[in-house]
Amino acid sequence: MLPFILLAILAGFLISAPLVWWLMRWGRRASMLDSAGSEGHQKVLRAIPNIGGVGIFIGAMLPVAFGVGFLWFTIDPIPDDLGSTMEAVNARILGQMGTWVAIIASCLILHVVGVVDDRTALPASLKLFLQFLMAALLVLLFDVRLLHVLDDIGLVGWVVSCSLTMLWLVVITNAFNFLDNMDGLAAGVGTIVATVLMIATIINNQYFIAFSLALLVGAQLGFLIFNFPPARIFMGDGGSMVIGWFLAIATVRTTFVDTTDTDYALGTAWYGVFMPLVVLAVPLYDFTSVVLIRTLQGRSPFVGDQQHFSHRLVQRGLTPRRAVLVICAITVATGVNGIVLGSVSPAMATLLVIATLVLLGGLALLESGLSPFGTTDDE
Repeated sequence: MLPFILLAILAGFLISAPLVWWLMRWGRRASMLDSAGSEGHQKVLRAIPNIGGVGIFIGAMLPVAFGVGFLWFTIDPIPDDLGSTMEAVNARILGQMGTWVAIIASCLILHVVGVVDDRTALPASLKLFLQFLMAALLVLLFDVRLLHVLDDIGLVGWVVSCSLTMLWLVVITNAFNFLDNMDGLAAGVGTIVATVLMIATIINNQYFIAFSLALLVGAQLGFLIFNFPPARIFMGDGGSMVIGWFLAIATVRTTFVDTTDTDYALGTAWYGVFMPLVVLAVPLYDFTSVVLIRTLQGRSPFVGDQQHFSHRLVQRGLTPRRAVLVICAITVATGVNGIVLGSVSPAMATLLVIATLVLLGGLALLESGLSPFGTTDDE
């Protein structure tokens, strides 16, 4: 399966790259350029198209949709031999097709919402409502949930599982939306996170998720060659929301630990469930710090400004390109820490978590010379 997954990366790239190149040229002619956003939004406007997310979405989701359709119409729903391994696998795949249709549909809806927002600046409350609505539909109708083990304690456990999943999907979506604040940053971090999750799903033989993540890796790389500083095209909300949404879903769909299987590739330790938190530590750090800064300033957390993690690093003397590279390097470090979390001893897992926290704490100390309660200069 590994060669097919590597080919999926190439396929995502070959779809995305020429499409993003065309969008870059057409966007200029059609004046589909970066916009000011909602009232009060602080940003440096540049005459650059912001429709690159269309290329990412098509490069990642179109092949997944074709794959789902192909499997749906080619797998025999009435197996000849219920006891055969292949028929059992086919039955399991068919059982997931409805969920995957819902996942693709939710990505399409959020993509359209993001593209519209890039043109007309939709209210943050409306976007949040739609995100929670999509999350509720996936959780309640298709059982896309974290921590199914909580069902063992009854209705309360089920409610906690559903609530945490919906909150997780919305937070990660907005974390990547927030992260799209500097050339190459959201796509760079998104590519690294998708790659780490892809490796995890390959290790534990969740090949369809691995295939879809590989397409997302390739689609982001196809965009990144035009977005790396200095950018010639932006992804806009139509790209950042899809990346965050799908990565959040991928973490929910991936089985990071199986305490009943001593041979499970990603480990049997219960604390392996925290792998996504470690892998996504950098986007979560940026999201949490920005929300706190804006809230303490008496401002809405969802009105953009120049106070993100990347901007604060630039204030400390880094160039924008170096700030992006530093953040990507940190994401690689946290990703490596996370991927082995469930397969190591409790002592080693504790050390990995401490290492991640120390890394983020060191970044906070680096920023401690800043005054987080005042405005920052534009990049």
